[in-house]
Amino acid sequence: MPEGPEIRRAADALAGAVVGKRLQRVFFGLPKLKRYERQLDGSTVESITPHGKALLIRFDAGWTMYSHNQLYGVWMVGKPGERPATSRSLRVELESADAAIRLYSASDISLWPGEEVLQHPFLQRIGPDVLDPALRAQDVLVRLKSAPFQTKRLSALLLDQAFLAGMGNYLRAEVLFVARLDPDLRPADLPAARLRALAKALLAVPQHSYRARGIEPSRRMKAAYTVSGTGAFRFQVFDRAGEPCFECGTLIQRVERDGRRLYVCPHCQGG
Repeated sequence: MPEGPEIRRAADALAGAVVGKRLQRVFFGLPKLKRYERQLDGSTVESITPHGKALLIRFDAGWTMYSHNQLYGVWMVGKPGERPATSRSLRVELESADAAIRLYSASDISLWPGEEVLQHPFLQRIGPDVLDPALRAQDVLVRLKSAPFQTKRLSALLLDQAFLAGMGNYLRAEVLFVARLDPDLRPADLPAARLRALAKALLAVPQHSYRARGIEPSRRMKAAYTVSGTGAFRFQVFDRAGEPCFECGTLIQRVERDGRRLYVCPHCQGG
C-alpha cells in the first residue's frame, strides 16, 4: 500500500490537473453517489489534500469528497473523454475543459457537507498527517511521551495510524535506522536525547522521500540520505537483507515484526 509520500505526490498531481477549474462532467460509479452528480456539475474544485492514506477533494458547491484507495484503488490523470484501456471499475470521474481525474477500483468513497467530513470515522481515528507542514518535531515528541503510545514497541507504534498517519512499512524501517533504534524498544525506554532524535527522524525521512519524488532504484549505491533531507532518497535498510550496511558494513537482517517484514542493521541499531 502506498505510504504518505506517495499519497501526497498523487494528491499534488491531481490538484495540478483540476484545482481551480470548473467541472464540465461529474460521474460516480457507485449507486449511492449518483445523486451528487447534478449537485457538483459546474462546480469548481477548491483543493485536494491527503489525510494519512485518505484524500479529501473540496468543491465550491459546499461538498467534500472523501476517498481511500485501500489495497486496489488508483487515481489516474488524463484528458476529457479519453479513458485509459483498463479492466478496472471506474468509481469517480471529474472532468474540466482540459483535464480529467479518475478513480478506479476503490469502494470507500463518500460525500460530506464541507468540513463535516472531518467527522468521518477513519479521520477521527488517525493521528496528524506525518507530512502536514504544520507538524513540528516538538508535537511528535509530545505524542511519543503520551500515555497511549509511550509503552508501545516501536515496531508497532510506527505502523499505528493513530500515532502518525501516513507512516508505513518502508518508512518504519528507514526511520528506525536513521534514529539508530532497536525496533523492540519503547518510547518509555529511551532517554531524552534519543526521543528527540526519533521525533526528528519521524518527520525528516517522510519529508525527504516526498521531496525526492520516490525511491532511488539503485539500492547498491551508497546512500546520500541525511536527516537534513538532502540528496537522493535511497533505502538504507529496507529490502536490503544480506547487503552491507552503508555505515558500518554489517549485513542487513530481515526480521518479522507485527506481521510485516522489517529490516535492521544489527550493529547500528543494536541494544
